[in-house]
Order: sequence, then C-alpha cells, then structure tokens
Amino acid sequence: MQVDEMLSTIKWDKSGLVVAIAQHIDTGAVLMQGFANSDAILATIASGKATFFSRSRSSLWTKGETSSNFINVKDVFLDCDRDSIIYLGLPDGPTCHTGATTCYFTRAPNAIDDTQDTTASFPLTTLFALEETIHNRKSQLMDGSVSKPSWTHKLMKDHELLCSKIREEADELCRTLESNEGKDRTASEMADVLYHSMVLLAVQDVKLEDVLEILRKRFTQSGIEEKSSRK
Repeated sequence: MQVDEMLSTIKWDKSGLVVAIAQHIDTGAVLMQGFANSDAILATIASGKATFFSRSRSSLWTKGETSSNFINVKDVFLDCDRDSIIYLGLPDGPTCHTGATTCYFTRAPNAIDDTQDTTASFPLTTLFALEETIHNRKSQLMDGSVSKPSWTHKLMKDHELLCSKIREEADELCRTLESNEGKDRTASEMADVLYHSMVLLAVQDVKLEDVLEILRKRFTQSGIEEKSSRK
C-alpha cells in the first residue's frame, strides 16, 4: 500500500511517464537518463534493477538485460515537484552502450563536433576530479612523460615523505579543535589531509570509490560493533 500511495503522488506526463535518472550511489556520477511509468518503478523496487519504459518500443526494459551491466538500485528518490525520479544505485559495469562509464561524456562546447569521444572527461564531483588529476600524475611517472615536476610527483616517488605529510596534516587538523582555530582553518587542514591521503591511495592502487563502498556498508552497524568485528 505504501508503494501505491507513493506512486499516486507522482505527476505523470500525458503519456503516464516521468523522467528517471540513474545515479551512482558512491561517486554521485549521473549514469543515464530515461523514462519510467508506474510499472517500471514497481519493477525496479521489486527486482532491485533499474527498469525504464521504452517510448519507441512501448515496453519495459531493464538496464543490463542484454549487456549484463545492470544498475543495482539501493534507493529511489522523488524530486520536490514529483515529476522526476532518481534511481540511486551501483552499476555492474559501464552504463553507456558505447562502453563509457556514464552516458554523459560530451562537454557542451564539444557537442557541435558530433563525435563520441568516450575517453573524454566525465562530469566529476570535486573529490573525483582531484582523484583523476592525481592518477594522471601517476601515469606520467610510469610512462616517463613528466614535463614539469609537481608536488604530487614528489610525494609519489618518496613514500617516507608522503607518510610524514599525512601524519603532519592529521596532527594539524586535530590542533584546529584543540586550539579552537575556527571553521575556516579546520576546513583548510582537512583539505590537506584529504589530498595527501588520496595520493597514498593512488600509490596503493586504491580508488576512492572502494573507500566509499566500505563506508556505505558500515552505515547499518554501529562504529563500536564494526571495530569489534575487525579483531
């Protein structure tokens, strides 16, 4: 009954559809956009797989039904006007039929070229844009294409320096609390901790997405229980 009540609040268009957007639960990346009717939403909730309504075929279709690159939906959100929805989930593989991670890989100024460059930058959030920059620096070191040395290059080559900086920045972050240095100082020091920690992740071939997945899995248990389970 609760699902029926939720569906009754949606403002369907004249064809009985709403815009349905699939978003990566960990990275925040917008994966794709389609349309959904009430049956598509019900199928999504029941199966846990992102399901849409094909306007050209007039039938339901599940993302991944031919490629096996399903989008495993963890939650469904309605917008404030109740005329669009978000499938928040975890993709099994590339979402776009071109093989790209997301269907959104063409910057607006490049759209006039009418090309599909799936290697172009994706619309990344701040942390993931930083991660991409760090990984680019790592690639430069590995293939010997460094034209201008950077601090990131230096940290990656000197692991002792990297670890000492992480410890130093973490200590400075704690001092902002102990010395009551204020919000701006705390935010600045946290930015330093994040950056240096992300360089270490890149050195270890660990993606930020891997870290976020672990954090998400911990949401359902207390911190005390989680720590006890590690022993």
